[in-house]
Amino acid sequence: MHIAKSILTGVFFLACGTTTGFAQERVEDTVNAVIQPLMKQQDIAGMAVAITHNGERQYFNYGVASKDTKQAVTDQTLFEIGSVSKTFTATLGAYAQAQGKLSLSDPAGRFAPELSGSALQGISLLNLATYTPGGLPLQFPGEADHPDRMFSYYKTWKPLYPAGTQRLYSNPSIGLFGYLAARSLGRPFDEVMEQTLMPGLGLKHSYVRVPKDQLSRYAQGYAKDGKPVRVGPGALDSEAYGVKTSSSDLIRFIEANLRPEKLDADLRQAIATTHTGFYKVSGMTQGLGWEFYPYPVTLDALLAGNTAQMALMPQKVAPLDPPLPAPADSWINKTGSTGGFGAYAAFVPGKDMGIVILANKNYPIEERVKAAHKILTALEKQ
Repeated sequence: MHIAKSILTGVFFLACGTTTGFAQERVEDTVNAVIQPLMKQQDIAGMAVAITHNGERQYFNYGVASKDTKQAVTDQTLFEIGSVSKTFTATLGAYAQAQGKLSLSDPAGRFAPELSGSALQGISLLNLATYTPGGLPLQFPGEADHPDRMFSYYKTWKPLYPAGTQRLYSNPSIGLFGYLAARSLGRPFDEVMEQTLMPGLGLKHSYVRVPKDQLSRYAQGYAKDGKPVRVGPGALDSEAYGVKTSSSDLIRFIEANLRPEKLDADLRQAIATTHTGFYKVSGMTQGLGWEFYPYPVTLDALLAGNTAQMALMPQKVAPLDPPLPAPADSWINKTGSTGGFGAYAAFVPGKDMGIVILANKNYPIEERVKAAHKILTALEKQ
């Protein structure tokens, strides 16, 4: 069903999939009431929202993928999802463990002779995956942000504190984890992601490098100043923030996390590993890629766990020994941004519901969290 409505200064397009499992019109009203004002407030050109509940999906598509072409957003439009990519990277690493190719307790040096003699040689893959190796920064320094120079940076890096004591959110940390996980599988990261993991999860139109024949579906991103921008290359860009996908594929990924019994045994085990909590960080539990909160969760608790301070400042952690599976009543989420895109994904296993919100503008994370919390809270009550 396609409905065209005139709103504000642009054209609003809504397309929703058919569903028999929940009150479609009430969900539509809720999503519209949240997303339309948000787009106006943040000057967002296009957004795609997908919801899954009790095995049924709904899609809500707004605005345009490009201001120049005026091409409408659909559930097939490709968006950059930024750090939501880390949940794919985490799943790949957990898959490698399920296949017996690595253990999260392995030292990084097992797979990277380039790290010999460095502080990172003995750091565990788990510490890399959970941002706890000792203070790797959010981004590579400019001079090191290239595949040919990153190991020189890792060789000379000095920890700020003991591994496993502080969480400092870091692309070089989880990026290296993904790189080494792919090495353990004997294939380049992009190849094993696109040819093994994504197809195994049932994803048909998700990419690290968008092929030429799919470029027409790739939305144009817009920076905070309104200028067009897309993500550029960098060291471990694929592993840390490189996935491009659609709302239809990303909600399938959420469904794979909600109902992994449909996957093969190694992928089921991988999903379970990514849903395991390894560290407590204030009110949030750090899993593998994903971050968890007890459900029901207040908006204030979610906002506290997704602040700039959580991303930019070291946070003392309390190890979970043994690591604990996320309870069914958990809000499991991840945010992601690139220069021109903003993404958010969340799901609650015990309620069999989840949401993805994609936009071709990098707008404040707190606004994404507010939108998702409002929509899923309303959905549960229906």
